[in-house]
This record gives sequence, structure tokens and C-alpha cells, in this order.
Amino acid sequence: MIRAVIIDDEKNNIENMVSLLMKHELPVTIVGSATNADDAISTIVATNPDLLFLDIQMPDKDGFDVLKALPHYQFEVIFVTAFDQYGIQAVKFSAIDYLLKPVNPEELKTSILKVEAKLNQRKQNIQLENLMDLIRNKDAKKDHKLALASTKEIRFVNTDEIIRCESSNAYTQFYLTDGKNIMVSKPIFEYEEMLTNYDFIRCHQSHLVNAKFIKSLVREDSGYLLLTDGTRIPISRGKKENVLKALNTIKK
Repeated sequence: MIRAVIIDDEKNNIENMVSLLMKHELPVTIVGSATNADDAISTIVATNPDLLFLDIQMPDKDGFDVLKALPHYQFEVIFVTAFDQYGIQAVKFSAIDYLLKPVNPEELKTSILKVEAKLNQRKQNIQLENLMDLIRNKDAKKDHKLALASTKEIRFVNTDEIIRCESSNAYTQFYLTDGKNIMVSKPIFEYEEMLTNYDFIRCHQSHLVNAKFIKSLVREDSGYLLLTDGTRIPISRGKKENVLKALNTIKK
């Protein structure tokens, strides 16, 4: 059984989570709960859980403050929260599971299955370490690492190491500065949402490009972006205006 702690400032949310876990007979036993950050920290230290169900938005101190106060991350985390723009973006960046309230039972089941698989490996939670680096250094974008989960591993790459992304149905291929490519089973639009603030430009339905590696915008042949490695990336008719606007904004 997975030993879990639930942290949420509303008691009814804790009760609802317990009810969902019991109703769907999920392999989780609750070893503690807390409705504020300070109690959460002491509960985690006392129980040494395998898993935290952690709310991001809480009064005074939030869920990230709880994690900052802990010296090690030898547990998994499922964030259970109302929408929190930066928080959710950081969580996605580190490929950590989150559930939006009200919790969907099927999504909860899927998250628990992932936790089981990770706990079987019993490794230090590198994804959570990466998340906390993002939270602590949210303004140092050049040092932010994106978690790319392939079938073989989860690789953490600096955004500056990504030249471009190319979609292939529900998959996204990442082209890196070291010459390697990584295929990830997520659609490109999810990465567009994550990487726009890092000067990535969606120039085509199938292409997302790091502006750092754009050498020039060529107007012939319907228009394309010439990258520093010689790659030509097409610009779709519907994206031209947005590409020009993005390039002008980045230059400023």
C-alpha cells in the first residue's frame, strides 16, 4: 500500500479525497493530514510518507513553501489544486502530476498508477527537485530545465539547449544542441504553452522554434525561418503575423 498524507486548507477536500480513494479501492492508506503548512511539515517529518496529495493554494504559506522547508524529497507528489497559472506551469515543466478540483476519479486512478511505478524504483525524486529549483529561481529563465520523458528515461534539459520541436501526431520530437533528438509522447501545443515565455515561436502547426537559433526570416518559397544549423522551418500562412510580432518583441 502507498502511505499518503493529504494537505489541504479545507477539511471537506481532505474528506472528499479519502472518500474517492476508498470508493475506487485504490492502493493508498492515509497516514496523516494537515490543513496548514506548519502542521503539514511536522506531519510529513513524523510519518515519512510515500506520497503527498498537496494543495498549491493555501493561506499564509502555500504548497511550495511546504516543500521548501523539507531537506529531502524521497516521496512522490500529486498536486491537487484549483487553477494556479505559474504553479501549474512549473509543475508541467517538471512533468509532475497534478489534479484540478473537483478531482476526476479516472485521472486520480491514472496518477496513482504512475506513483506506484515510480515508487517501485525507489529513487530520489529528481522531478520534484527540478520543480523546486524552478520555484526558487523563477526569474533565472536561462537556468530552467524542462523534463522530457521518453520511453527510456526522463531527461532534464535547459531551455537554451532546445533548438526546435516538431510534432508527429500526438508526439513531439525535440532537437537539441548536442545533436541528440528526444521523442516525447505529448502533443506540441502543450510545449508551446510552456515555452512561449522562453522565446519559443510557433511558426507552423508542426513546428516550435527557439528564437535564439533563428538566423533569418526568408520571404521566398512562401516564407521560412533559417536556423543557425542550416535547417529551414516553414511558416504557415496563418502564423506569419504572429511570427513577425514575436520576433519584433524578442528583439526589443
